[in-house]
Amino acid sequence: MTTTKEIIPHELIEKRIFFVRGQKIMLDADLAELYQVSTKRLNEQVRRNINRFPPDFMFKLTNKEYEYLRSQIATSKGRGGRRYLPLVFTEQGVAMLSTVLNSERAIQVNIGIMRAFVKLREILATHKDLASKLEKIEKKYDSQFKIVFDAIRQLLQTPPSPKRKIGFETEEESAQYKTKKKRN
Repeated sequence: MTTTKEIIPHELIEKRIFFVRGQKIMLDADLAELYQVSTKRLNEQVRRNINRFPPDFMFKLTNKEYEYLRSQIATSKGRGGRRYLPLVFTEQGVAMLSTVLNSERAIQVNIGIMRAFVKLREILATHKDLASKLEKIEKKYDSQFKIVFDAIRQLLQTPPSPKRKIGFETEEESAQYKTKKKRN
C-alpha cells in the first residue's frame, strides 16, 4: 500500500488551505485537482449527497470573498474559467468528501489533507501561546522593556510580501532604456 507522502506532498496541500470567514478552507477546484477528478464531478457528487454537507462543512463564497481570494492566489480574470462561485470545504467537509468520492485515491489524499490541517492547527496554537506568554511578561515588567516587546511583536507578525516592480518609476528610466535598446 502506498503512503500519502508518495501521493501528495504536504507542502502542496498547505499552499491550498486558505482562511475565509475565520475558518480554514479549501477550494473545490483545488480539491478536485488533488483527487484527480474534474471540479464538475466533485461538485456533482456533493450535490447528490448534499445532506452530508451542512453549512459548517461547505459553503459558497460571495463575490467579494472570491475576488479577494483570487487576488491572493493570483489567478487571472481572463476568458474561460468559472461560471459560478466556488464551493469551499472546511476541514470537516474535506473529511466527508472521501466518503462521497469513494475511491482509494480520495482516501489517501484525505489522509494527507487531514495531516496538513492538524499541522496548521498546531502552528497556530503555538503562535497564540507565544503571544499570550509575551503579553503576561509585558504586564509583569514596566515600560523600560516596551521597546523590546514591540520588537518581538514585529518579529511575530508575518511580513508583507514585497511587490515586484513592473515598468519604470520615472521618465528618465524609460528614456535610458529606450536609448540602450536603440544602441543594441
